Amino acid sequence: MVPRTAEHVRRRAGAMLRPPPQLTVSAWADQHRVLSTRASSEPGPWRTSRTPYLREIMDALSAVHPARRVVFMKGAQVGASEGGNCWLGYIMHHVPAPVLAVQPTVELAKRFSRQRIDPLLEETPALRARVSPARARDSGNTMLSKEFPGGILVLTGANSAVGLRSMTARFLFLDEVDAYPGDVEGEGDPIALAEARARTFGWRRKAFLVSTPTIAGRSRIEREYQASDQRRFFLPCPHCAAMQWLRFERLLWEKGEPRTVAYRCEACDRPIGEHHKTAMLAAGEWRATAEAPDPHTVGFHISALYSPVGWLSWEQIARDWETAQGKPEDLKTFRNTVLGETWQDRGEAPDWERLVERREGFSLGTVPAGALVLTAGVDVQDDRIECDIWGWAEGFSSWLIDHVVIPGSPREREPWEALARLLAKDWPRPGGPASGAMRIAKICVDTGGRDTASVYGHLRHLRDPRIAPTKGVEGWNRAQPVQGPTLVDALVNGQKLRRGLKLWTVSVSTWKADLYRRLWLGRGDADADAGSFPAGWVHLPEGIEVEWVKQLVAEQLRTSKDRRGFARQEWAKLRERNEALDCAVLARAALWLLGADRYGDRYWQRLRTEADDAPLALPSAPAGSAVTPNRGRAATDTITRASGLPDAPGAATPNGESLRPRAWLGSRGGWLR
Repeated sequence: MVPRTAEHVRRRAGAMLRPPPQLTVSAWADQHRVLSTRASSEPGPWRTSRTPYLREIMDALSAVHPARRVVFMKGAQVGASEGGNCWLGYIMHHVPAPVLAVQPTVELAKRFSRQRIDPLLEETPALRARVSPARARDSGNTMLSKEFPGGILVLTGANSAVGLRSMTARFLFLDEVDAYPGDVEGEGDPIALAEARARTFGWRRKAFLVSTPTIAGRSRIEREYQASDQRRFFLPCPHCAAMQWLRFERLLWEKGEPRTVAYRCEACDRPIGEHHKTAMLAAGEWRATAEAPDPHTVGFHISALYSPVGWLSWEQIARDWETAQGKPEDLKTFRNTVLGETWQDRGEAPDWERLVERREGFSLGTVPAGALVLTAGVDVQDDRIECDIWGWAEGFSSWLIDHVVIPGSPREREPWEALARLLAKDWPRPGGPASGAMRIAKICVDTGGRDTASVYGHLRHLRDPRIAPTKGVEGWNRAQPVQGPTLVDALVNGQKLRRGLKLWTVSVSTWKADLYRRLWLGRGDADADAGSFPAGWVHLPEGIEVEWVKQLVAEQLRTSKDRRGFARQEWAKLRERNEALDCAVLARAALWLLGADRYGDRYWQRLRTEADDAPLALPSAPAGSAVTPNRGRAATDTITRASGLPDAPGAATPNGESLRPRAWLGSRGGWLR
């Protein structure tokens, strides 16, 4: 036993002193990697020659390469994820060490494990013997953890602070970093948290950051790429041999004829057909276009124009571009996923004069024929509550239905009882598929202010399921712009009720950008066959005051530098008053909570079908003391009191009893409950 133990010690010592293998990641993949039918459209042995631009990126991830951070900003259909998987296989086989692979969410990490990692282990013979089958007892092979001799692969989500700080890792695979949350559970940036796990490995550590970019000024991968040497893949012209990197502006075709597409050489201006691409890619080379502040950081950028023949063609790219015209969201997707470039949000405030001039001929207080659902946003001030009601239809076209100002301190009960009566109002609809009357389907209330706990208590007292208490944050979160709910303490009858209210967090920056994009739409963006207004148009009534319009565009998106010198975008006030903008943001968040974004066309089709089958006609309101909305007066005007509004669901009666909420829409058969 003693000689065996001594031999074991000698082997371990020899392994620790042995220099890193000279084999590169691309050479390992060509020798060992086998693609599965579950994870690839071209199963079989891996061939780096199929995607020559990946060779230098993969080799920069090799143990012998001096780079510590490898940044890859790319379009879709270029093979980036499989290149990263080759690196993971190389580590398991040749450079065993702890590895942390981070996806945007834990759920995506599980999907990545099933769809990418499991086929990698099962189909590659060199790896199959190093990781025990998941069915074996004590195998160390679980959904989010893969043990192998000398190391372990842990998969987690960027939304899990525990997962990001659960282990020390020499290698980091940070995938789709632009989809990471801005702040993970209050502990900071997920990239910084992950990279802190590798500091103890010093010069031996290596991180691979890869992503499709998103919004200029907020894109993490763009920020990291700009901090690198910014390499681009240069290809030779088949006619004049001039080296150039592919730009979309040089891809030309006759309008309406994508089949005529060809790339025009920058030097000789002769057309290059796509059949030349294979030879051009084989002769291509990466060239740095900047000097990196950190010599150990290398960055690569490539678009889908480089996609190998048989994947995404230039003809399809031309078709996608023509299809996206007049559709800002489709243009954004095209720029991000095809060109691998960031989208520049149009954050400058539209001219309020132009918005005033385009007011339309419908009146405040009535629902136009096109609107299918009503939402509201409520902004709480120290001496009043402001509420704007918006109507919505397909494509997120919107109509301002009414603007209401309720005077009184939000610490008192009276303004909230007036808000409850407003929620119970029947909004007349003179025509359209849902003629009759409609009620507000969802309302988001901003609880920020000096007496938040008291506001919580009043909202809890209303007991209306349509009310969503919210807290606005300035961060950008396109994937989940409304998060929650979380339980917070509420002040009820002077006593603190622990975890007494559900609170939603709203990424106001996301919804402000969405509103400004729709405000900037022009009539020329409309489809002549679909009507005179483009999808997403913001309709303003003739009676709305100029002051309210000014408040709607009271902020502007500006770019500044953070402490590290990176560009960031934030909203800055142009005017002191911005209640109309805040209310519009909250009304849009309320529509998100109803499921309009999640269910897409199905949501609107269901509303339209139900309107055709059974119009949303509600019984007329009984007479009683109520609040009449402020029709177009300045925000500081007081509201008048009249008859015609019933008590609201959950509102307190004069004797202090609470009314039970009544149905505000017809039965939906269990859909979207």
